[in-house]
Amino acid sequence: MTPLESRTRRQLLQLIGAGAAIWSLPRSAWSQPRLHQNPFTLGVASGSPTHDSVVLWTRLHTSQSSLPGVSDGPGHAAVPVRWELAHDEQFSRLVQSGQSLASRELAHSVHVEVAGLDADRWYFYRFKVGDFVSPVGRTRTVPRPEAQVARLRLAYASCQKWEDGYFTAWRHMREESLDLVLFLGDYIYEYPALTSRVRVPSGGWVLTLDDYRQRYALYKGEADLQAMHAACPWLLTWDDHEVQNDYAGLQAGHSSAADPSAASQFLARRAAAYQAWYEHMPVRASALTQGLAGLATGAELRIYSRLSYGQLASLYLLDGRQYKDPQTCTPGGGVGSGMVNPADCPPWNDAARSLLGRAQERWLYDEFSKPHAHESGWNVLGQPTLFGQRDLKPGPGQTLWNDGWDGYPAARTRLTDALRQHAVANLVILGGDVHENWVGHVKADYADPNSASVGVEFCGTSISSRSGGNAKTAQRLAENPHFVFADALRKGYGVVEFTKAQLTTTLRVVDDVTRQDTKIETLARFTVQAGRPVVERA
Repeated sequence: MTPLESRTRRQLLQLIGAGAAIWSLPRSAWSQPRLHQNPFTLGVASGSPTHDSVVLWTRLHTSQSSLPGVSDGPGHAAVPVRWELAHDEQFSRLVQSGQSLASRELAHSVHVEVAGLDADRWYFYRFKVGDFVSPVGRTRTVPRPEAQVARLRLAYASCQKWEDGYFTAWRHMREESLDLVLFLGDYIYEYPALTSRVRVPSGGWVLTLDDYRQRYALYKGEADLQAMHAACPWLLTWDDHEVQNDYAGLQAGHSSAADPSAASQFLARRAAAYQAWYEHMPVRASALTQGLAGLATGAELRIYSRLSYGQLASLYLLDGRQYKDPQTCTPGGGVGSGMVNPADCPPWNDAARSLLGRAQERWLYDEFSKPHAHESGWNVLGQPTLFGQRDLKPGPGQTLWNDGWDGYPAARTRLTDALRQHAVANLVILGGDVHENWVGHVKADYADPNSASVGVEFCGTSISSRSGGNAKTAQRLAENPHFVFADALRKGYGVVEFTKAQLTTTLRVVDDVTRQDTKIETLARFTVQAGRPVVERA
């Protein structure tokens, strides 16, 4: 057993618990199984890059079940998976290789944390089981924190409801020559087979660990999504549909009266959903702060983090669901989201309420106090939803959505106050969730239209999830002058190119998500000059 294989074995032991049966078996029990079908039907992925490491991911799965052709006996509770990392796509210049264990407890997923790599370099990787070889993935490390970097090109995307449309946007994104993908939530949807514009998923409500695993397998079986995962490393956060619509922290959300999941059962459901998310994402084992067992008692799966891309940018990945206080004043006294008149809601401005949770807030504001927040060219917050206030009522008075930042105004003000207090340079907030493109300025005080702009915001449309259309878009822009552009119809993604002098954001949209051969076009393009938080149409 090599040192790396030994370390991988110890990490897996810590993750799934010391009582796991596979560790009482001799190493001979890990011999390569005889497979009758390709086990790499869910593709490969990479993520969580640093200047000297990256996570490589795959999950062994076939079109019929987890591992047909593999013995169900204890000897194959863990399947050995070989991995290789090389400088070239032909793997003639091998950099590292090793063996990892795909355990039944983690749905035969593999998370290889490859360290000791060169900074700011592209690599190729693949996996092997028996005679089967996975597709080849391409990944990279980021520049060292002190490095001077000329350019960063990333895409941001969110909300890919399988039944609402095809994932063709991912196919077009592959042609964008990206360094990173930032995924901002709603990777899957938990709904049963209902009406659909395009296709209908099998099964009922997604409630159990097996349900979530099957739903991820459905989504990850999409060739266009697989190809984009294989193209470059991803940074990922989640929103609500990875668990349940509108859930907040440890409070169940709202799906439907047909949903049999009682509030008393929600923690078990959340634990299953969090485990399945981990099993299917290229993230580090350290995210499970207390292992899998901890999820059942409410322990965190930590997503929030910061990544330095040389001196050019600091990327902050935020979690807007796990630590969130419940929504307030939902109409009818129910749980979940709704439209609210703040004047009729006494708790609306309660300073004790938080969207990020107090621990994550403290971490973020502490990061703002460090030199990188002033010295980096750009400070980019990747978080799940629209940040700026969006009043949906024409004329006097307000109607605000209580699930997003509008429902947590004191928490939003704490964040903008921290930005000003620490003089955070060149702030850019990226979001998703609303299935629409919104572009605007981050205001120090949304109650005062004349208050200073402390940054800019690009909230992206969905990959496929439906929205209402543009009938009210012009009216809503007029009610919310800190936004300069909105489109509520088209689906796609955004591409942001950062240089020292400016950023350029291009909104890319497909013609029709119900067609697999749909074309892509540019909806709009914007620039922001460094040192000047003003969005300009390019």
